[in-house]
Formats: sequence, C-alpha cells, structure tokens
Amino acid sequence: MSNSPLTISLAQLVREGRQYWTTPHGRAHWQAERACLGPVCERLFGQHSLQLGMAPRLTDMCPVRHALTWAPTRELAQDASSVICTPHRLPLPDESMTLVVVHHLLEVVPEPHRVLQEATRLVSDGGRLILFGWSPLSVEGCRRPWPGRRAMLPWRGNWRTPGRLRDWLTFVDFEIERVDYCAFRLPGSQPRNAGLETLGRRHNVPLGDSYMIRARRRAQRVQIVRPRLRAPAVGPRLLGHAPRVAPTEHERERMTEVD
Repeated sequence: MSNSPLTISLAQLVREGRQYWTTPHGRAHWQAERACLGPVCERLFGQHSLQLGMAPRLTDMCPVRHALTWAPTRELAQDASSVICTPHRLPLPDESMTLVVVHHLLEVVPEPHRVLQEATRLVSDGGRLILFGWSPLSVEGCRRPWPGRRAMLPWRGNWRTPGRLRDWLTFVDFEIERVDYCAFRLPGSQPRNAGLETLGRRHNVPLGDSYMIRARRRAQRVQIVRPRLRAPAVGPRLLGHAPRVAPTEHERERMTEVD
C-alpha cells in the first residue's frame, strides 16, 4: 500500500475505531448488533462475504464459507483473509460476494458515496448488503452536541437516518428490505438490558443507538421487444394480374357515348 494522505488518515481512523470497540461500551454495542445480524446471516449461503469496518468480525456465524475483512494497510491486517486497500477501490470482481457488511464506516470515511457504490458493486444478485449506522434519534445521538464529543469516536462524522441512506441506495439500484433497530438502553446505562433489548427489537422502536439496513439489488423488469410485422406491400399486380378497379361514373358515361 502507498503512504498517501488518504491511506494514513484511514489507518489512524481504524486504530481509533478498534480502540473504541474494545471498550465496555463498544463491546456492548457490538454484541447487540451481532444478535441483530444473526438471523439474517443464518439464511445466507454462498462462497464469499466481506466486512468493511473497524469492529471485530460480525459474520463468523454465517454459513458463507470464505469470510473476508478489510484493512487500509498491511500492518493493520488481522489475518490472511484481509483485503488491504482503500474502501473506495476494492480489488474484487463484480457481484462476487453473497454478503457485504458496511459497519459504521459511512459516517466517518471521506467520499462515503464511493464506498457505498463499491460495496454494492460486489453484491451478487441473490446476495445482501448490510449497513450499520448510528441513529441520530438515539441516546447517543442526543449526547453528540456535548462539548468535545464530536471529535471522538463513535460521535465523530455525519450520522444519517435510514431515510437518507434509502435515497443513496436508490441511486445505485438497490432497495431496502428492512430496517432493524438495536442497542436499546436508558440514559446513563449501557445497552446490556436484555428485557429492554427484547422489547425494543420486538416492536422495532426507532430509538436504538444503532440501526441495521438490509438491502438487495433492485429487480430489473425484462421488457420484451416484439419484432414489427411488415404490412403487406400494395403493388400494381397481384398473382400476375392487374388489380380490378371499378370505373367512375364519368368513365361509364364516356363508355356509353363511344358505344
């Protein structure tokens, strides 16, 4: 990898993100999101999956055989299955992934539209795209305006609503199947209340700290183009004979005068 400014900034971002996800607060959020993703992963079968983000792997319970992760530099690669690149240019074939998970990355990377476009490019026709984001309407969202919070993860960056991401997905010919909210908690507590989590997910209340968007490629309607049938040509002869035309009244009078 090159030592470009983008690569250096991404490497610093990943280091900070991994530090957050090892804290008790981050670990509690990760466990809630993993429980939300589990039922989706269990129904997907294929060859390859990819997770773009800074947290530990979420897709380890998925039946997809080959699970890839992402890292901006070789030093930050956690295993031999890491794709080392910038998320704006993924060196993977089109429609090669059964599952692509973008985990809290669109809030903080430069040019998030390009990252989303790259992620959707990799999803196969029968595959799924999963987007995790921070909800602006959550407890964490209400704490963001506090002084100094926006300079740290996870409060840094631009938090977008699922409705905003729906518009982005429409632009790349994807559609949202479902939005699930998770990591429910009371102010001042961590998202470890099992009863509150069960109640919030059962009714899908849009007050969880995180949301999970499940999207797929939009079905393209096949338009059948029927060949145009040529109209029968009208010529001077049909079957070798001249067409018979009834004489006009004036012609009949002249014929009578000649007789």
